[in-house]
Amino acid sequence: MPNLLMVDDEYESRYSLREFIQSSEYHYFSLHEADTFEKGLLMLKQLKPSILIVEISLPDHNGLELGEKAKQWDPGISVIILTQLKLFEDVQRAINLGFSAFLLKPVLRSELKQIFERIIIQSLSTEANHFIEKSEAPTSSDFANPIDSSIQYIQKHFKEPITLNMVADSVYLSPSHFSRIFKEEMGVTFIEYLTSYRVEQSKSLLKMTSLPIEVIAHQMGFTSAGYFATTFRKSEGCTPTKYRSLFEKGKIS
Repeated sequence: MPNLLMVDDEYESRYSLREFIQSSEYHYFSLHEADTFEKGLLMLKQLKPSILIVEISLPDHNGLELGEKAKQWDPGISVIILTQLKLFEDVQRAINLGFSAFLLKPVLRSELKQIFERIIIQSLSTEANHFIEKSEAPTSSDFANPIDSSIQYIQKHFKEPITLNMVADSVYLSPSHFSRIFKEEMGVTFIEYLTSYRVEQSKSLLKMTSLPIEVIAHQMGFTSAGYFATTFRKSEGCTPTKYRSLFEKGKIS
């Protein structure tokens, strides 16, 4: 489960963030809290969070220093700075350090949502790529084995909105001829194979990550979460959410 660390000595700020996380689509994040620089530093080392939200004016040190250390240890971490007073020097330093956002208190829910939409989806997409099998096969077509070449093409580009015409072009066949020989050799149509492959790949993300269904649908090349859920249910006999639940309970492997 992805970790989010908030370091702020103001209880109200931590409570507001906790309430936002629990009531939003980002409830799958595990939220951890610290009220001092030293505690935050220790938790950074232990938890290795995906996101750090830190107040500049901590009682024992400057929060910008904590964000800087976090980026040194993990360049991929997203750092969000909170402050009561917007000083140009602080803003400039946060930009130079590559932080994701600089927010003035009190922070509005709409501001948090906008920032989370911007940085979390990017983080989740990166996480997803760790669990998607990469095809290392060459993309050049084998004229003697056009179906093998088309399978390689599909497995490399399945996350994209590929069409039968695009795949047929990649193996230098007309769409109608390609469609016919694909069905003859594979026993299923091009669309059936592509859909089945996307569903199979989605299972890894459902089992190995906490990604929202919407993100998985997008990663797998489905046009919407609803279409993904309908397609998955037809193939597997249950929804993606149910599949994940069954895996967590050990009822499927």
